[in-house]
Amino acid sequence: MKKKGLIKYIIAVLAVAAVIVLANSLVITYENEYKLIRVFGKVDRVITDSGLSFKIPFVEETDTIPNQTLLYDLAASEVITMEKKTMMADVYVLWRIDDPLLFAQTLSGLVNNAEARINAAVYNSMKEVVGSMSQAEIISARDGLLSEKIMDGIGDTMSQYGITLISVETKHLDLPSDNKAAVYERMISEREQMAAQYRAEGDSESQIIKNTTDKDITIMLSEAEAEAEKIIADGEAQYMQILSTAYSDVSKSDFYSFVRSLDAAKASLTNNKNTLILDANSPIAKIFLGQ
Repeated sequence: MKKKGLIKYIIAVLAVAAVIVLANSLVITYENEYKLIRVFGKVDRVITDSGLSFKIPFVEETDTIPNQTLLYDLAASEVITMEKKTMMADVYVLWRIDDPLLFAQTLSGLVNNAEARINAAVYNSMKEVVGSMSQAEIISARDGLLSEKIMDGIGDTMSQYGITLISVETKHLDLPSDNKAAVYERMISEREQMAAQYRAEGDSESQIIKNTTDKDITIMLSEAEAEAEKIIADGEAQYMQILSTAYSDVSKSDFYSFVRSLDAAKASLTNNKNTLILDANSPIAKIFLGQ
């Protein structure tokens, strides 16, 4: 009986040992992670595919690093613009690990180490970009252009760590609260001065156009009046020429003298109370006298 009990005990110990060995041999990798296999602390290989795999128990150890898009939120910090004005910047970074082996070799596979490198790279690039722009340019570039400039400044420097930066997004980039109101008032004043200058230039240009138009109209009217006077003078000259020709004809001179006498008599009789007194020798009197 004692022998059988000892055998059962040995079998139980072996079973427990087998379970322990098996548990230390299995490696479970999920879709959102990489598994680093280390041998005496040094990375031997990386498991990138999800599923079940094996390692040498008690010799190989595993570490896990994320295989997904990560977010790192930088602490709000001050940056200086081109005009030496202080602005508060609050940004965050979307990033991922594309080369887990290089990541493990350069940063020991630690996310905290990666975030420290990302923090330095993003802040330095942001400081350079903001320092090359004015406040007005920065405010107008917050719709995406500023992020593009920061990303361009970083370039591919993070690839040496097996990291890819997806984007740098601005949560807040504004003036410090203690001088924000004063700066905004100054900006409003500058815009009002610019508007006043544009209005003055527009009024001046309008007056120039008006004066030029008035001058052109005066010249045109003067030329038109001169042309009209010339036409009238030419007409009167032709009229006098026609009369002179008519009166020079002896056969018609009596008739034209008679017509002119009638016109003179008509002009003198302006109403019913006028009396026309004619000389007996006048052409009209001779008509009435039958001479």
